[in-house]
Amino acid sequence: MKVIMGTDIEGVAGVVSFTDQAYPDGRYYDAAKKLLTAEINAAADGLLDAGATEIMVFDGHGPGAVYFEDLHPEVKLIHGRPTSPLYVRDRFVKDFDVCVMIGQHAMAGIQTSNMNHTQSSRTIDYYKLNGKLIGETAQFALYHGDFDIPLIFLSGEADACDEAEALIPEITTACVKQGLSRGSAISISAQKSRALIREKIAAALQKHKKDPIPPLKWEAPYVLEKRFFHTHEADAAESMVGYERIDSQTVQFKGDNIREVIYR
Repeated sequence: MKVIMGTDIEGVAGVVSFTDQAYPDGRYYDAAKKLLTAEINAAADGLLDAGATEIMVFDGHGPGAVYFEDLHPEVKLIHGRPTSPLYVRDRFVKDFDVCVMIGQHAMAGIQTSNMNHTQSSRTIDYYKLNGKLIGETAQFALYHGDFDIPLIFLSGEADACDEAEALIPEITTACVKQGLSRGSAISISAQKSRALIREKIAAALQKHKKDPIPPLKWEAPYVLEKRFFHTHEADAAESMVGYERIDSQTVQFKGDNIREVIYR
């Protein structure tokens, strides 16, 4: 069983601040990277406990957030910025069996979600796909679902877990913190978060082997709507091939291939 693992930093236990912990110039950024990497390692241990034969981690946080020196010895890492085009990366992951997410946050606009955002915490108001608000969990699940790779597990803050369960009722989640607001949360301890992730991700893989979760797929055609906080960002997006301006702050992109649409 080959597993592709998408990671982010804002849903990690103990990480609560964009300025201090999620941005690369933050005073606690290196410490936050170590917290994320420890959760990745716990997930890797759980997957190996359940019989995974290969684990590939995709460092999904904007500037990169995996502390390489501490990474689990059995894990391979896709990293580096700027990232390669997705079609290049896809050659290495399209034949994986399942995908999982570690350190996930809820979509932009969820009031109680700690560090909520979609793609950019500084520029984007929301994403909609075919009229439905989506976050990074839906993006990841739909993209990999097009390769028939189901999302079977997610760890992160409570609203992220709720978001995943609404998308994929069969998914297993591990809640490591409860958001109070965008800038505050109640985290469980680092030790308990890692133990919980290891236990639940192993159970998720074992469950999937017995009763497979279907990949997430929505019917084409697709209309992706992207709304920015400021007009100049929409100006820049409008100049890119395929975008249509909807209003002063919003653009949309249309297509029949979800992998060409979902991350525009």
